[in-house]
Amino acid sequence: MENATRSTPYGSWPSPLSASDLAVAGTKIDGARYAAGGIWWSESVPQERGRMRVMRRDGEAAAQEVLRTPWSARSRVHEYGGGAWTVAEDGTLLFVDGESQRVHRLDPGSDAPVPLTAQGPRYGGLRVQQGRLFAVREDLRPDPHQRAIVEIPMDGSAAEDDSAVATILSGDGFFAHPALSPDGTRLAVVTWDVRRMPWEASEALVVDLATGTRAPVAGRAALQPEWLSDDELLFADDVTGRWNLRRARIGVQSAPPAPTPSATIEPFSVADADTGGGLWVLGQRWFRVLEDGRILAVRTNGSDALVLLDADGALLRELDVPFDGDLSLEDAHGSRVLITGQGRRVTPGLWELDLDAGVARAIRGGDPVDPAWVPGARPVTFAGPHGPVHAFDHAPANPDADADPHALPPYVVQVHGGPTAHSSGAQAGWITYFTSRGIGVLEVNYGGSTGYGRAYRERLDGQWGIVDVDDVLAAARGLADAGRADPARIAIRGGSAGGWTVLSALVRGGMFAAGLDRYGVVDLRLLAEETHDFERYYLDGLVGSLPEAEQTYIDRSPLTHADRIEVPVLILQGADDAVVPPSQSEAIRDALAARGVTHEYVLFEGEGHGFRQADTIIAAARAELRFLGSVFGFDPIP
Repeated sequence: MENATRSTPYGSWPSPLSASDLAVAGTKIDGARYAAGGIWWSESVPQERGRMRVMRRDGEAAAQEVLRTPWSARSRVHEYGGGAWTVAEDGTLLFVDGESQRVHRLDPGSDAPVPLTAQGPRYGGLRVQQGRLFAVREDLRPDPHQRAIVEIPMDGSAAEDDSAVATILSGDGFFAHPALSPDGTRLAVVTWDVRRMPWEASEALVVDLATGTRAPVAGRAALQPEWLSDDELLFADDVTGRWNLRRARIGVQSAPPAPTPSATIEPFSVADADTGGGLWVLGQRWFRVLEDGRILAVRTNGSDALVLLDADGALLRELDVPFDGDLSLEDAHGSRVLITGQGRRVTPGLWELDLDAGVARAIRGGDPVDPAWVPGARPVTFAGPHGPVHAFDHAPANPDADADPHALPPYVVQVHGGPTAHSSGAQAGWITYFTSRGIGVLEVNYGGSTGYGRAYRERLDGQWGIVDVDDVLAAARGLADAGRADPARIAIRGGSAGGWTVLSALVRGGMFAAGLDRYGVVDLRLLAEETHDFERYYLDGLVGSLPEAEQTYIDRSPLTHADRIEVPVLILQGADDAVVPPSQSEAIRDALAARGVTHEYVLFEGEGHGFRQADTIIAAARAELRFLGSVFGFDPIP
């Protein structure tokens, strides 16, 4: 008689991936540049409280740390930052100090950064062009708060004098993407009103630097203007319902008291995919113009693809690369392009893609994963009450474990934040942490997500708390009905706006056996009062304007209906979160405690909106696994 194979229950599979490994895998890369004969990039150091250091690698030599402790390059413009550093051709590093938010200069060979701006304003979106340093400035001292596109002198003359920083555009709205024309006479930027989000309505402007005159170029949801010549501008806009590349031919229209720039717009490259996305952080780039006139562009339709276009926008070819999620084309030199992102079969990283040689080499991260452990996400679509619901299914995978063939695995339904954001289906350490233990993960791109066009994104307009909840419920039911998940052991997990959907789905009841809420929104009126400028009017489009929609705010908020939550909830919160303050998580904690509902609340000191510190990443992962084990009845293996 043959020996029977001993099965291990789902959730109890032995995994080589520990919570401590996630802290290392949690390294984030923020931008990359070619300069001074080397490749530069910024990366987080979770073991140093998430400090962002700047690294340099010359040829095949080992990487060197350029920006050392205690310095950290991090911007807080719009709270989400981005573009916190750049580097000049001679290797001079320009960066935003994460503590003071002042811009500093670090000269080659020096360890002592020199301040370039005064105390007070925040800076981000740094960009050196033709030896000139442009940036986005945000000043929260006046009321209303002021923002601007500025030019910062690099000689230190503005270190104690705000007035020495040249203001090019200013106002109480928002700005991004400064781009200097080749002849140095014009600056193209993106701007949007304080009451709108950039994916709702934004426009590209061209400013004449000599006269200060300005003219709009385009304005549905413009992104990333880049000059093709002194008179031609390439940018992304979604007038077709997808973010596609468009070309503006810039002229001059005579009008008193000074000539005014004018623009003629034409399609450049049209596709049923997005070259663009939610402008949450400054500095992300979806296309690159190469020296020979060709254009490398990202096209997103669920996952990302890279396409090479000729100088007139015609498709030359789609590139076969291992990375296909959250791509940003950071810099280009000749036929080589630096790209950050992630993929279904590689770890997140930084790659150098040589277009002529057809080779992509990993500079940092980007390691292939073992398909036995990470077979890759499966794109799936479910029928929902508002239309199709797109998702990515990460099934449990472990070559060293077998489960009862008659059992179905538990699942975690993952809800991304934003809510105007996107899950790409890429491999992630936290996902493998679950799947290698026998817990599946379903990432749902509910209506309102980017990556599927404006119509899909606008499905959430006025319907936050309805469409997103309907869609995650439909996806979970669809997964269970397909026989891929145990219908009695499906949890829902999400952070920020995703946490809102977690709690709203638990209020609705009937599908999820537990909730993992990471710094989620619970009370819309409280959020409207406490949140930061960038999202102050976000709720107007998602729910309605106050005070007219106050009753809707009350009716939609999970806190209003906390008495309907009957399943266990784990709540994780950063103590220094300025986007969703701890008061939100503490309100739902108190409501659950008052009714005796099983819950845990963990407050992490020194953490903001999203967890960066190694100790926090480890503690949060262990708490989630322990919590799921207690709810679903398995013993997790450390």
